[in-house]
Amino acid sequence: MFVALRELRFARGRFLLIGTVVALITVLVGFLAGLTGGLAAQNVSAVLALPGDRLVLEQPADGSAGFAESRLDDGQVTAWRDAAGVDAVVPVGIAQARAEVGGSTTGVALFGLPAGAAPTTLTRLAPSSDDGVGLSAGAASELGVDVGDEVTVLGTAYRVEAVGGDAWYSHTPAVAMTPDAWADADRRAGGDGEPTVLAVTGHPDWDAVGAASGTTASTPLASLAALETFRSEIGSLGLMVAMLFGISALVVGAFFTVWTMQRANDIAVLKALGASTRTLVADSLGQALIVLVAGIGAGMLVVVALGTLAQGALPFLLDPLTTVVPAIAMTVLGLAGAAVALRTVTAADPLTALGSNR
Repeated sequence: MFVALRELRFARGRFLLIGTVVALITVLVGFLAGLTGGLAAQNVSAVLALPGDRLVLEQPADGSAGFAESRLDDGQVTAWRDAAGVDAVVPVGIAQARAEVGGSTTGVALFGLPAGAAPTTLTRLAPSSDDGVGLSAGAASELGVDVGDEVTVLGTAYRVEAVGGDAWYSHTPAVAMTPDAWADADRRAGGDGEPTVLAVTGHPDWDAVGAASGTTASTPLASLAALETFRSEIGSLGLMVAMLFGISALVVGAFFTVWTMQRANDIAVLKALGASTRTLVADSLGQALIVLVAGIGAGMLVVVALGTLAQGALPFLLDPLTTVVPAIAMTVLGLAGAAVALRTVTAADPLTALGSNR
């Protein structure tokens, strides 16, 4: 690392330039990752908060299961309740509507939840009476209400029994109702009042029970594919993040390729003086690692600062998944790009330094 550190001090302008580029790419990747995580949370956090080992949806005769189309009748609910190995079945109704308070109106996702289900961010909002509702933090904030206030949903007034939890479904804040109140609201909105999904806990033969009842069971995480908005949104944003990762590897690789080619004669001299190829490779990769850590570290500091400011105005998620993981990925990809330049190091001929080409 002696030569690498000397070069970093001698050609600090060049390395400062590439470090700045890496930092800017890190800001783009980190901010987009945080925005992707925030949008994902506002799309699916209520689904992930359902109490069960698997989520059961209706399996249509053709196509794949989806939350928007799923309707489970009494026979399907009974089939899962009577299945061997099932410990608990919680029918959950999901419908989208509008809630009103005075002149304030906002779109909400209505969840029909029985009281007493396993405690989660969502189930803690379940009201105890049909004339009550539980509002997620987002719904309460948008409507400007608190516990004890009244909200109107589909023409019927309900008293707010609980407020709390950050639960969202398809970018609309969650509102919890009793199963009977939800079924009544769903019929007023043109539905049939049947539950949308079953949250099943236990260890049954998932495939066999699903095939017999015309349903499909998936883990909460896998069931997110049944949300059309989630697939399209995360697919496009994920592609942009992946492209930025690729760009970072190309930029770092191109810089160190040109840099290594320019110092080919110096590398040949070092080889002629007895330096091993392994030592020179470690020297080059160590140099790249220093530049990457400095650039990515500076970029992530900017991401954390901007993310902290943006959380109040944007759906921005600031956690290790959107900061540490992208930073590690960029470091690995940057080193992979720098490794492309190592052919000049390994192929350098000591005779070149001794003037054999003259």
